Amino acid sequence: MGMVVCIWCRSKEDSIIGIGNDIPWDEIEDKKNFCDIVKDNLVVMGRKTYESMSDDFINTNKIFVMSNNKEYEVKNKKLHTLITKQNELKDVEEDLYVSGGSYVYELFLTGKEALKPHIIVDCVYEGELLKKEGKVIKIDNLMGEVEKKYRRVTPFYKKGNVLSSVLIRM
Repeated sequence: MGMVVCIWCRSKEDSIIGIGNDIPWDEIEDKKNFCDIVKDNLVVMGRKTYESMSDDFINTNKIFVMSNNKEYEVKNKKLHTLITKQNELKDVEEDLYVSGGSYVYELFLTGKEALKPHIIVDCVYEGELLKKEGKVIKIDNLMGEVEKKYRRVTPFYKKGNVLSSVLIRM
């Protein structure tokens, strides 16, 4: 197993990462930063996150899509693989970049030791949230775990309305 890297962008006030199937901000720097970090790496994401990604991203990245639906059809069978359990990744030798949603983050942060992230790229959106319909999705329940088991090794740097920093597992 290579390194496991978690990357997210959450709202500053309450760690919201989504509303319904949407990200509640439209920040070009956030999208660009995410694409730059995961480019040419294996990405792991849940079905809803996968379905929310742009075609440009989907068509150029190797992705493991996590879903309970064993019949789910990925969009690009050459680059994408459906998995139904986290332990299907245990023999992957390349680095894995975990990119949501909240259930996938929770699996990796609280699951088996071998698949816990070595690094977290913590991006924090400081702007106003867009009004979206749907259930509010947060990762605030995971931030206590992050504070206990990870150490921030870079100061926050700002691009647009997004602050980003890196944490490593202690």
